[in-house]
Amino acid sequence: WAMEKGVLVKQQGKKAGNLLTRRTWTDYEFAWEWKVGPKGNNGVKYMVLEKRGAIGHEYQMIDDRHWQQKPLSQTGTFYAVLPREVKLTEPVRIDKWNQSRIKVEGKKVEHWLNGQKILSYSLGSDRVLAGVAKSKFKKFPGFGKKVTGHILLTDHKDRCEFRNLKIRELK
Repeated sequence: WAMEKGVLVKQQGKKAGNLLTRRTWTDYEFAWEWKVGPKGNNGVKYMVLEKRGAIGHEYQMIDDRHWQQKPLSQTGTFYAVLPREVKLTEPVRIDKWNQSRIKVEGKKVEHWLNGQKILSYSLGSDRVLAGVAKSKFKKFPGFGKKVTGHILLTDHKDRCEFRNLKIRELK
């Protein structure tokens, strides 16, 4: 990871490790701007528990043009568990800034992309638990249910840039 002109950058091909918040969060809104290049892949994980390692609900950030055949891996999905619920009004911008937001309030979770709500789900719901049961996360007890956890920026091999990261606790 490096800072380049006020932008947090996960550099291409360099192993850097994940970035984890110091504190944990229960009800919050996390907003950020990001960009990836062609074929780029990264994500923001939330509800990360230290005892599970770097496992959490993931807001996927990816070049959808390259990965569009995988609906559970597109930008804004709950990676490997739930697809986007709406068609994007505007495609993911490659090499340009995208704006994303995750809102967790009670059992309700929302994913936003470029001003559009693209996914909403209830923690612990039949829909979520059915998605978890079909995913690689089924081996983690309680995955898909409400937990207080960290937020994590992932270390994928691809370059990814972040700016204007903001978190607001909801009370």
